[in-house]
Amino acid sequence: EVNTPLKSRGLHPVAYSVAPLECLQGTQTELLLLYQEWARYGVFYKFQPIDLIRKYFGEKIGLYFAWLGLYTSFLIPSSVIGVIVFLYGCATIEEDIPSKEMCDQQNAFTMCPLCDKSCDYWNLSSACGTAKASHLFDNPATVFFSIFMALWATMFLENWKRLQMRLGYFWDLTGIEEEEEHSRPEYETKVREKMLKASGKSDDEDKLTWKDRFPGYLVNFASILFMIALTFSIVFGVIVYRITTAAALSLNKTTRSNVRVTVTATAVIINLVVILILDEIYGAVATWLTKIEVPKTEQTFEERLILKAFLLKFVNAYSPIFYVAFFKGRFVGRPGSYVYVFDGYRMEECAPGGCLMELCIQLSIIMLGKQLIQNNIFEIGVPKLKKLFRKLKDETEPRETDSAHSKHPEQWDLDYSLEPYTGLTPEYMEMIIQFGFVTLFVASFPLAPVFALLNNVIEVRLDAKKFVTELRRPDAVRTKDIGIWFDILSGIGKFSVISNAFVIAVTSDFIPRLVYQYAYSHNGTLHGFVNHTLSFFNVSQLKEGTQPENSQFDQEVQFCRFKDYREPPWAPNPYEFSKQYWSILSARLAFVIIFQNLVMFLSVLVDWMIPDIPTDISDQIKKEKGLLVDFFLKEEHEKLKLSDEPGQRSLGGGRHSRSRAPSSAPSGRSQPGSIASSGSQHTNV
Repeated sequence: EVNTPLKSRGLHPVAYSVAPLECLQGTQTELLLLYQEWARYGVFYKFQPIDLIRKYFGEKIGLYFAWLGLYTSFLIPSSVIGVIVFLYGCATIEEDIPSKEMCDQQNAFTMCPLCDKSCDYWNLSSACGTAKASHLFDNPATVFFSIFMALWATMFLENWKRLQMRLGYFWDLTGIEEEEEHSRPEYETKVREKMLKASGKSDDEDKLTWKDRFPGYLVNFASILFMIALTFSIVFGVIVYRITTAAALSLNKTTRSNVRVTVTATAVIINLVVILILDEIYGAVATWLTKIEVPKTEQTFEERLILKAFLLKFVNAYSPIFYVAFFKGRFVGRPGSYVYVFDGYRMEECAPGGCLMELCIQLSIIMLGKQLIQNNIFEIGVPKLKKLFRKLKDETEPRETDSAHSKHPEQWDLDYSLEPYTGLTPEYMEMIIQFGFVTLFVASFPLAPVFALLNNVIEVRLDAKKFVTELRRPDAVRTKDIGIWFDILSGIGKFSVISNAFVIAVTSDFIPRLVYQYAYSHNGTLHGFVNHTLSFFNVSQLKEGTQPENSQFDQEVQFCRFKDYREPPWAPNPYEFSKQYWSILSARLAFVIIFQNLVMFLSVLVDWMIPDIPTDISDQIKKEKGLLVDFFLKEEHEKLKLSDEPGQRSLGGGRHSRSRAPSSAPSGRSQPGSIASSGSQHTNV
């Protein structure tokens, strides 16, 4: 009565030819239990049956789901803190003095035109909504949240090492030694071809040297550089699109008011589509590049493939975000001396409230878009379409079997119609890129952990359902850890400290506000901060042909304001960087150094305080080693006693001692399998 996809899912085909009926029934029961307790969306609130997953799919897949479960559970406290930080911004939005000053229409600031000719002067109060929205993410609480997330990443990695050690102990993986892997067939083929060409002339003809691999390395290096350059070119192309579209929309009076919103939204969507397309292309390119390197073993092949795919997808996913965070608005110039991309097209500036709000929009749309589209289309829709095509193909092809067989196909026929298992690299890669979104730019988007948590609650059950009902049962692989993925996670965690330090120091207004409040404010508050950040420009010094045409401003404008720290037109060195600029730049660099060293120190402290091996596991291992040493010492003592007795009696005693020795082993130390079976039932992830 189980009307589920399990009707078309069973054991690996080979198992049916060798396993007895009892084994088949037991495996089917495990599969049904996995489906009911793990692979349904309705059980999202339950712990994963990690031991049953390991028993059915093997240690490698069991470790992946254990890691995914721990990562998802660790997102809960970070999500709570992120929501609190966001609510703090909402609660203090009316108390933010700079936002009030920007929204004050009585004390309006006349700003310089945003483009040449078609753009008019404008009041800073028109950007009131942007300023208030920026405060939601640009407030003192985000600094605390950045420090918390850096420590959160360290605690997550430390807890994973502890859980990995615990699972390795209960699953009897601690004694696994690195066995020498067999060479890949492609490697053996290349070696055989080399031997035929060399014909005994070289001592290294039975292996591939760096000289043999040099053409492959050269192609890899050139191809990766080309792919990275292609990504940067596409980002630059989107920048040109934004600049030209903004200039075109500014010419029309009806679209002039919504230029920034329209350009930002369409550019982010273009970036998202390009990222999704290039992700698929880069995955295929990384596989091809790894094949032409001809790695010797499967493990080496997998590690090199992961490194190439991660590098390309990292640059592809984060390059538009890095541009908005650290480069946009930095090379604009000033009124009268703007920087132009092409003739008449100025470099784009940040919004009046700063680039942090735009960074938040860019990050949220790309992150949510990748998760929704990849989950709903690539992970759900594409496999279903492939299954439908295979079914239609089987129905159209003429069958050689009899009608009875077609009505009641064998289980291995049903299993063969399922999607082949292609490895865990796509699953890990998706979560690693998400981990980067959560940690690298969390200072600009405190709600990133919340959306990651909601996605992962679905992702766990989606992957479970895929493994149980849609994929052929993979071969079980024993492994002690998650391999190179841990090193990548650790690298992202360390890089996130630097990234968030620069986001707070360079992108947000946290440092300028701090410097103004304690160095330039007369009463120690932020009153007058907006006026302090705006420089003066004499409109008579605008270049010929760039003045606003048919200005609709109420009064004649003599001076306009622009956001920068420069000397006024009446100063001895007009438009040069002011003392405030250099003091703020010094404060930014000092903050980066202090923030980075403080967080790194706290991370090392957390690493030192949390032991890699749980105390109970460590004590149990020490106890077992002590019992094993006592057993061997006792056996040696028995041998010494027997060697002192006469010959025939010694032989008899030796046989008796040897016959008793195995029976005493279980009493001194329980076998690893029994420990695993008793303790592993309590492992919840």
